[in-house]
Amino acid sequence: MKRNKTFHKKKVLVVFFCCVAMLAGLLGRLVWLMVIQSDYYSKKAQQLHERERDIKAARGRIIDANGVVLAANKTVCTISVIHNQIKDPEGVIAMLSKELELEEEKVRKRVEKISSIERIQANVDKEVGDRVRSHNMEGVKVDEDFKRYYPMDSLASKVLGFTGGDNQGIIGLEVKYEEYLKGIPGQILTSTDARGIELDEIGENRIDPVPGYDLRISLDTNIQMYAQQAALKALEEKQADSVSILLMNPQNGEILAMVNVPEFNLNEPFTLNHTVSGNVTQEEKQNLLNQMWRNPCLNDTYEPGSTFKIITASAGLEEGVVKLTDTFSCPGFRVVEDRRIHCHKRAGHGSETFVEGAQNSCNPVFIDVGQRLGVDNFYKYFKQFGLLEKTGIDLPGEAGTIMHDPKNMGLVELATVSFGQSFQITPIRLAATVSSLINGGNRVIPHFGVSIQSEDGTYVKKLEYETKDGVISPGTSETLRAVLESVVSQGSGKNAYIEGYTIGGKTATSQTLPRSAHRYISSFIGFAPAENPKVLGLCIINNPQGIYYGGTIAAPVIRSIFENVLPYLGC
Repeated sequence: MKRNKTFHKKKVLVVFFCCVAMLAGLLGRLVWLMVIQSDYYSKKAQQLHERERDIKAARGRIIDANGVVLAANKTVCTISVIHNQIKDPEGVIAMLSKELELEEEKVRKRVEKISSIERIQANVDKEVGDRVRSHNMEGVKVDEDFKRYYPMDSLASKVLGFTGGDNQGIIGLEVKYEEYLKGIPGQILTSTDARGIELDEIGENRIDPVPGYDLRISLDTNIQMYAQQAALKALEEKQADSVSILLMNPQNGEILAMVNVPEFNLNEPFTLNHTVSGNVTQEEKQNLLNQMWRNPCLNDTYEPGSTFKIITASAGLEEGVVKLTDTFSCPGFRVVEDRRIHCHKRAGHGSETFVEGAQNSCNPVFIDVGQRLGVDNFYKYFKQFGLLEKTGIDLPGEAGTIMHDPKNMGLVELATVSFGQSFQITPIRLAATVSSLINGGNRVIPHFGVSIQSEDGTYVKKLEYETKDGVISPGTSETLRAVLESVVSQGSGKNAYIEGYTIGGKTATSQTLPRSAHRYISSFIGFAPAENPKVLGLCIINNPQGIYYGGTIAAPVIRSIFENVLPYLGC
């Protein structure tokens, strides 16, 4: 009996202490939740009674060298519905279907969907948004935001790029400078009761968006228009697949114009710029769009052909393996190992000096210069001139050079590379390298971006680009300029000659692979004034019909542009 009483007391004590421990735990938990974690749960509770609607930030503008706006913003509206606040669903459905010109069934699904907020349509013209707002229907929200707008439509489309529905850059400068252009979105915070109904007496809280910075670029709209008109004329007259034109300042790398026709409408970037026969799948259409958006000046490589003889001449002169007075013999071909490699003039040029070989664009002369250099020296200069590196241009997707491994480069490969065949580079790489060879030997980075600035024009950041001197000696650069001036004044580039100006340049005609397809690339690279270049131009015509020689069809394109641009720049 006594033992049972003792056991009972112990049991009571255990239960008591357990209860005390539980109460202490509950009290501790209560203190933890109500005191220590009060801010956290207060915010959680507030979030349950707040509805957020984002406000897009005004994206920074893209402005050309003269202050012309190339990318701006257009005020648009986003139309949304809040299910719990709609009192006349049929009326809302009918009104939205009419004003937004949407199928009633599509609107009905969204209006009847039980969600905190349901977007009906974005990027609605402000006039339409104002009409929707004027109906003053409960549960319908009209928020103003921004849509990217390009005043020039297709001008420099593959340079500027465009944005998506979220106003984020997709290609071109729009994506490259996204961090500066995008701004910081704002929010509209609405308080609701437990049922999700807005509390009118509290109203809305607004966090204003912060607009993005403007981007000032070196592209000049007037020069871009000159170049685009010339490119479109060449495209039509030669029934070519495409024409690319690049104009830049060879002294500092600033790009004045970059044209790739056919361009596309930046305000309708998902509409193909050509007719497609038959039905295409979504995947096929996306591939066509990707191709349309490509910028051949930097996304694609090609065999440069005889314009590359500028590089071979520079290396030979700098290394001292050739002098201007050296004489060569051209019987119309050169035999290298077991290969007979022809000159474009099958009958041959006969005896000629190095300068005459350049004027005649004679393959055997440049094959001989390449053989004198040898593989190791040639590869040394190929690397020294930056040809194995990307230029670092401020546009996405730059392709790299496709070149022989020096260990696999024999005399035949050396011969073909010497006059610009059997390897591939991008047009921008060629233009940047030639710039360094004619500007006194300073390597420049081709670029568009000049500065970041606020909307009132205040500078936020000056964009700077690294330069490197000593690519070649100033003396070799001066000699090269004189040789290339004679190519235009007396040689194969005579169709680029302009009375009263000194123009230097080089023509090229190359074939695409397979050679049996007989598809050609005609090109010309020129600069002026020859003694102190202020502008360099490169024209590439892809698959021209009929006459396809670069000196005949590409050189006149640069001449027509220079005739407008040189007086405009005060050269």
